Amino acid sequence: HRCGPNVLYPSVYASSFHDPQYQKPLADDQWLGLTGTKLGCAEGGCGACTVMISKYHPHLGRHHSVNSCLAPVCSLHHCAVTTVEGIGSVAGKLHPVQERIAMSHGSQCGFCTPGIVMSMYALLRNNPTPRMVDIEEAFQGNTDTHQHTQGTFTVRFIGLQNVCSFPKCSRYPGWEFQVNVLTVCCQGNILLPAPLYNPADFQPLDPTQEIIFPPELMSPTRLSFMGERVLWLQPASLDELLDLKARYPNAKLVVGNTEVGIEMKFKNLLYPVILAPSYIPELNTIEHTDLVFGASCSLTVLGDVLKTAVASLPTHQTGVLIAVLEQLRWFAGLQIRNVAVFFSMLTCSFCTSTHALSVSLSISLIICLYPSSLSLFSASRFPCSFSLSLLDFLAGPRVVVMDENFFPGYRRTILTPEEILLSVLIPYTVKYFAAYKQSPRREDDISIVTSGMSVTFAEGTAVVKEMALSYGGMAATTVLAKYTASGLLGKQWGEELLQDACASLAKEMTLHPSAPGGMVTYRRALTLSLFYKFYLTVQRKLAAEGVCVEVRADYVSATEIYHQNTASSVQIFQVKGQKEEDVVGRPMMHLSAMKQATGEAIYCDDIPLYENELHLCLITSTKAHARILSIDTSEADVMPGVVTCVLAKDIPGSNVTGPAFYDETVLADHTVTCVGHIIGAVVADTQAHAKRAASAVKVSYEDLQPVIITIQDAITHQSFYQPIRTLQRGDTKQGFTQADHVLEGEIYMGGQEHFYLETNATVAVPKGEDGEMELFVSTQAPAKTQALVAKALGVPANRVVVRVKRMGGGFGGKESRSTILSTVVAVAAHKLKRPVRCMLDRDEDMLVTGGRHPFYGQYKVGYMKSGKVVALKVTFYSNAGNSMDLSFSIMERALFHMENSYNIANVWGRGYPCKTNLPSNTAFRGFGGPQGMLVAESWINDVAQSLGLPTEQVRRLNLYKQGDTTPYSQILEHITLDRCWDECLETAHYKQRRAAVDQYNRNHRWTKRGLAIVPTKFGISFTAAALVHIYTDGSVLLTHGGTEMGQGLHTKMVQVASRCLDIPTSKIHITETSTSTVPNTSPTLGYNVAKCNAMHSVANPLLGRQHPDIILNPDPNLTLVAHLMPLFRRAFLRTPDLGYDFETNAGRAFNYFTYGVACSEVEIDCLTGSNTNLHTTIVMDVGNSLNPALDIGQVEGGFIQGVGLFTLEELKYSPQGYLFTRGPGMYKIPAFGDIPTDLTVSLLRDAPNQKAIFSSKAVGEPPLFLAASVFFAIKDAITAARAESGLSGPFRLDSPATPERIRNACEDRFTKMCPPALPGTFTPWAVTV
Repeated sequence: HRCGPNVLYPSVYASSFHDPQYQKPLADDQWLGLTGTKLGCAEGGCGACTVMISKYHPHLGRHHSVNSCLAPVCSLHHCAVTTVEGIGSVAGKLHPVQERIAMSHGSQCGFCTPGIVMSMYALLRNNPTPRMVDIEEAFQGNTDTHQHTQGTFTVRFIGLQNVCSFPKCSRYPGWEFQVNVLTVCCQGNILLPAPLYNPADFQPLDPTQEIIFPPELMSPTRLSFMGERVLWLQPASLDELLDLKARYPNAKLVVGNTEVGIEMKFKNLLYPVILAPSYIPELNTIEHTDLVFGASCSLTVLGDVLKTAVASLPTHQTGVLIAVLEQLRWFAGLQIRNVAVFFSMLTCSFCTSTHALSVSLSISLIICLYPSSLSLFSASRFPCSFSLSLLDFLAGPRVVVMDENFFPGYRRTILTPEEILLSVLIPYTVKYFAAYKQSPRREDDISIVTSGMSVTFAEGTAVVKEMALSYGGMAATTVLAKYTASGLLGKQWGEELLQDACASLAKEMTLHPSAPGGMVTYRRALTLSLFYKFYLTVQRKLAAEGVCVEVRADYVSATEIYHQNTASSVQIFQVKGQKEEDVVGRPMMHLSAMKQATGEAIYCDDIPLYENELHLCLITSTKAHARILSIDTSEADVMPGVVTCVLAKDIPGSNVTGPAFYDETVLADHTVTCVGHIIGAVVADTQAHAKRAASAVKVSYEDLQPVIITIQDAITHQSFYQPIRTLQRGDTKQGFTQADHVLEGEIYMGGQEHFYLETNATVAVPKGEDGEMELFVSTQAPAKTQALVAKALGVPANRVVVRVKRMGGGFGGKESRSTILSTVVAVAAHKLKRPVRCMLDRDEDMLVTGGRHPFYGQYKVGYMKSGKVVALKVTFYSNAGNSMDLSFSIMERALFHMENSYNIANVWGRGYPCKTNLPSNTAFRGFGGPQGMLVAESWINDVAQSLGLPTEQVRRLNLYKQGDTTPYSQILEHITLDRCWDECLETAHYKQRRAAVDQYNRNHRWTKRGLAIVPTKFGISFTAAALVHIYTDGSVLLTHGGTEMGQGLHTKMVQVASRCLDIPTSKIHITETSTSTVPNTSPTLGYNVAKCNAMHSVANPLLGRQHPDIILNPDPNLTLVAHLMPLFRRAFLRTPDLGYDFETNAGRAFNYFTYGVACSEVEIDCLTGSNTNLHTTIVMDVGNSLNPALDIGQVEGGFIQGVGLFTLEELKYSPQGYLFTRGPGMYKIPAFGDIPTDLTVSLLRDAPNQKAIFSSKAVGEPPLFLAASVFFAIKDAITAARAESGLSGPFRLDSPATPERIRNACEDRFTKMCPPALPGTFTPWAVTV
């Protein structure tokens, strides 16, 4: 991207703007001082880098959102680029979009906030009065820190239930009526309106804030850029393009860069010459008569024109148009559709949704070649085909039919290098036609299987005359089911045809069990299921014409197109009477919200570049278990910009490291134990140079055995970390004897990627004296980072200072694994005596850092006829990875939560952390608790199903009560489970909802609904430290050991200090977390309350005048703080009497418990496995909330993160330990549409907690498990589907409940035609780790 003009071709480097901040939109625009635009994934999958591009276009609105990570500088010739800094600032004036997301509590970690703001801003610039559907579409390309918002943003801004209401804003009339949201507070038993924010505080739009479109951008010209290895040419006319294509036949044509950008970054492909024909008039032409689109028309333009055509044309002419629109609806995000063009969607082999649609219509590619006429062939020659007009410099015109021969191989077409596409013609009518796409996630996802199907009938009959069935995802290219289609000709459309078609498809659409992409059984079943949907759709049309029988009423839902209802939400919290200036318990805005909304909040990689600063890129292992024979850096050493390579021999101190046990190395020396094991690093003048050189380092290996990848591998080889923990209470043998029934079962729960939007980052700065070094790190554990860096450098800890301003998300992933990067960067900086910086790319971060532990649970449960559980035996196996990290503690917490919220007299549990050849798994929100509790909910669900009892009845019967004792001998005090349960039932209208679900299931065969209510009991323990400085001007500086990662910790600390010191929050400031101010602190977990307790311990004695320096006779003209100054006080807090001994089953494991209950309703498509989250009610006991806005945000964010854990996110490893899912392209986190359509969150009132600050409770981690209510609602829906096939009783459903698992569990006649291959007869593409 560091390009300059090439004098060999007439060029202009870039258009001039009045403000330099608009000249470069790339996400790494530090050299302009613009840090608001964030780099989250570098593949257009997260939206953090969204900016607004303004350019002159005859059909597209002048302003549109794009992913700047895919927009090279040279593609912006004659464009105006607006970043988040350009629309408002804290010092100046916030734009209404920025103000509303901040004041409505829509920003937490803030790393994704600028991208969200710009998506909304771009929408409003084109459409000042958008509909709710427009708003939802605008955000399809944005994610919020792994949806894992540690905050309200996912639900309230993305759901558009609060933030996007623009009351009092004259520019957007009527918006206040487009929002369906209720927030109330509780005073006694009365519910009163008390919103989390006051819309009256919003400022109206100032039109002078809107940037005008520069008139000089109306006349594009030719352009040339010459980089180190790539020549970029932008011709201004069609003749120039053809001339260049003749000169450079292998040149790559780029319009949106959505494909080439990915290939060059992640596949290291190099295209020496790139042609950018974006501004050529002939390629931007649209002819409405025959629906002809120029080749440079974007997908957004295509969609807009098709929508207009569908609205104006008769129904019989719109079948194909509607099908194309439905495919576009779920194709990528709006930022991608704004720049991607239709032909790239046709010719990129992974875009099988369009291939299948096209091939089923026998699309014709009409290729007009230079110097032939540029006029199109008549559409009447190809009435049922897409037509692609192409040009060639020398040859004549030709027509190419887009059939099964169009793709001779993967990612290849039959087009010649000299040909260019001129335009695309889309046919108006095919009467009986449908297209389908099934993907892991409905929004913005790559398909698993797609299909385009068409049929024609003999006039006035239901006898098949012609048929085309095409499938994508069933081979390397799109394939036609020719044998099946030909076999159906002449047959009557009916049940016999259906049986013949399915039997034939099952034979014709086969896949090898080892096929790339996996999911072989599911993909084969989908070919039948999608045909069945087509069959029913056609049958309905034929029935309307009177030539076929009607479709059964309970089958109709299989033919319906998905439409999402407008989302709504309710938040209920309690506000107690207190003086107005007391901010504790009030919904105070996040302290950094406005800075985050304007892009002014500084994260680690936003720190300005130091003089002589260098960049580092890691060298990682490609083997899971091998001996290093040699490391050859000779090629890398001579590459441009390379300064040095860092290997184990360069470590001045100890190469032994580890957060809890010293069983790891800073850099692999002799042996690698996982793919992604860090071997070394390359340091260069730029990140691009370092990355290129790192890929040139050659490492020779000798494979070692065994290679242990999965939990089952570890069990086979008895590969476990010691000691093995066991937890026991009562006599399980006697309990099983007394039980009326005993059942056994098992469940697997997959791991989870943290997917914090800000990847791990470190800047290491040598200070030049006494081995001192200062590090700026995105970490939850500054003290641990300090200790391990000092160990690696061979210096005392007092020579190393670690500073943390804020993080763009953490979720536990930066508690211990951040040190594997920080130590390497510090070693490099020490070696070179120069500042060194590294922010990992998304694929690197996912490869090396590990995630949530996968768990495999086996259980045996004894229970009575009533459903009362009397005995439980559980065995846990976790995939710990190649080092111990925090796996012991995580397994211990899983054991502590193995009974979840249920009182069982006789319990035995044992946990085995498995030692495998994967990157070490680590802490993640919940820290083993969700894994243990999911197993618990699995066996209690089995108990209910085996007895034929309602699951809610069995759960309620077994709930803990006041005074009960846990398996680890802790007596439960102040338990509120029963209150949460009863309030949840009442708020969710459970009985009525249950009756409605049962009625729906009786009336629908191929879609089913499910309902589940699930409790949680999460143990809390903590340590903390804090420091308070009071200055002579009366201002207060707070410092504490906690780090801010979006959870609002700093905000709560200020609230607590404000009450303790009796001063306004405006007088209190928190700068950062630093080991030089508060040392030896514990990592920041989900326990905000712990840090606030420490702050209270510091500030309260000052206010209480217990400090000897306090003036005893205060001056009435001075504030209390003025009497205290100049003072400081430090406190370290450790909860007394905490400690547990597994050997004796004695002690106190937790200080207290946070309780909650959630009820969820879902709908599943039994034929595809897709699911929709319809409703969720959450009741959470957070004690007396310190800040209801932040706490509700934690509940909502944790819940949505859990939705990803239990229903969507799936890590896929090869049998050799290679991680396939290394970015948002393959690893899918919840999108906006995965938020429950109807969401209610209620904070339990009148439930003070006497064991924490101001009677509050920790809320960061406990809510996540409540998303298991969605998992078990899905299981409830599957149960209803299985009943249609005569199946009943318990069945195994592993987590996550992906569409694949849902579809396979809904056994029916179609799945029976596609049996899985026998285990052991093939090598799978991916394994369950």
